[in-house]
Amino acid sequence: MFLALREMRRAAVRFGLLVMAVGLLVFLILAQQALQDGLLTAFVGGIRNQSAPVLVYSVDGQKALQGSIIPPPLEEAVRGTEGVGAAARLGQSTFTVTDDGDDGDAAIVGAEDPALGTPTTLSSGRRPEAQGEAVGSEADYRLGEQVVVEAAGPGVEPVTVTVVGLGRDLQLNVSPTLFTDYPTFEAAVRATNPDATEVLPSAIAVQPADGVEAEALIARLDAASPEAQALTRTQAADESPGVAQVRQSFQIVFLPLWGSLDTWREVTGANRPGEAVGDDIVQALVVRTDGPADAVGAAIVAATDDATDALTIEAAIDSLPGVTEQRSTFNQIIGVTAVIALVVVALFFALITVERTALYGILKAIGASGPTLFVGVVTQAVVVTLVACGIGAAAALGLDALVPPGSIPFAASAGRILSSVVLLLVAAVVGCTFSLRRVLRVDPASAIG
Repeated sequence: MFLALREMRRAAVRFGLLVMAVGLLVFLILAQQALQDGLLTAFVGGIRNQSAPVLVYSVDGQKALQGSIIPPPLEEAVRGTEGVGAAARLGQSTFTVTDDGDDGDAAIVGAEDPALGTPTTLSSGRRPEAQGEAVGSEADYRLGEQVVVEAAGPGVEPVTVTVVGLGRDLQLNVSPTLFTDYPTFEAAVRATNPDATEVLPSAIAVQPADGVEAEALIARLDAASPEAQALTRTQAADESPGVAQVRQSFQIVFLPLWGSLDTWREVTGANRPGEAVGDDIVQALVVRTDGPADAVGAAIVAATDDATDALTIEAAIDSLPGVTEQRSTFNQIIGVTAVIALVVVALFFALITVERTALYGILKAIGASGPTLFVGVVTQAVVVTLVACGIGAAAALGLDALVPPGSIPFAASAGRILSSVVLLLVAAVVGCTFSLRRVLRVDPASAIG
């Protein structure tokens, strides 16, 4: 051990470079883990940090709060199950809102019972005491802020929600989130869809009776109705659709179905009565333009007196809830990975140069010039990097071909591969440049020993 430590002191530069390389790789792992955890919390933090120990979804909801709908017979079966201490309606939906004059989206959660389905702790402010008050996600709102749920059209009153409390990690689906009472949630649904026949809850929040374990109650609830899907708070967060995909690839997978407007109206009315619409109502209009899309969009907005938003396909994608936040997270991941990869590659070639100091001394002794030696080092670095990039690109394209469609989201693009190759080539050359001074100043006598 003494000899090993002494060697490390004598070769401080060599081991220092190794320490830096390993440290950067550790940082890369920790940074990606932190980004993944942050993204997962942004998806399901509101479920993890609400007060109901058990949540009951409909089976058709696929363990997703926004996809579940609880019809009256299922609600009655849940409330009548032995071992249920308390049960309350819980509604959730995403709305277009105006916040300080800016349009955006917000997830609103309405709880029938202040003790079930509301945030467990507050970082500031107080809990709602009247209709129209809410606790907001701390990252998105401030105390006293007023959020207006936009009305569906003329003659419909918008709903104003005042933020009276703030809580950490309360977001749902990477969107600003508000926790309010159930009447306020109902009012928001009816403001955005006056044709709604009934506002049904998305889930039933359940408190087990004294002495009843949550797992035992879940088994009873599932047995009470074939339509029930009961989960603990932790299970509801961890098994939420998209969480597994985020853990695999930081990406949510949606499964769309395309059909006629009549089919859409029929399915919506049967599955989510609160979102049913009349025969003359649609969610959006698709427009084919003869001129510049931006100019036509501006003309449409002006023609409707700003009652509409006209978006290009790219802008419509970017305006989807969570897309901007996901892109920001992915860009951070890519940026951190690229910087660390550049530094590690640079350190690797710098280390090779240090290891070959004696060889450079011999070459200088037989007449090789410093610039000639450096050009040789750069040539080796470029060749090695190109071969390595070829192998890596082939592996990425092969994996892209082998991954079954619809399993893990994976797409290897030529643009991404080319940009990565260029960055790594630059890193290799930069790493050689770090050692330029050492190569040029090698003394043959001292290097040979």
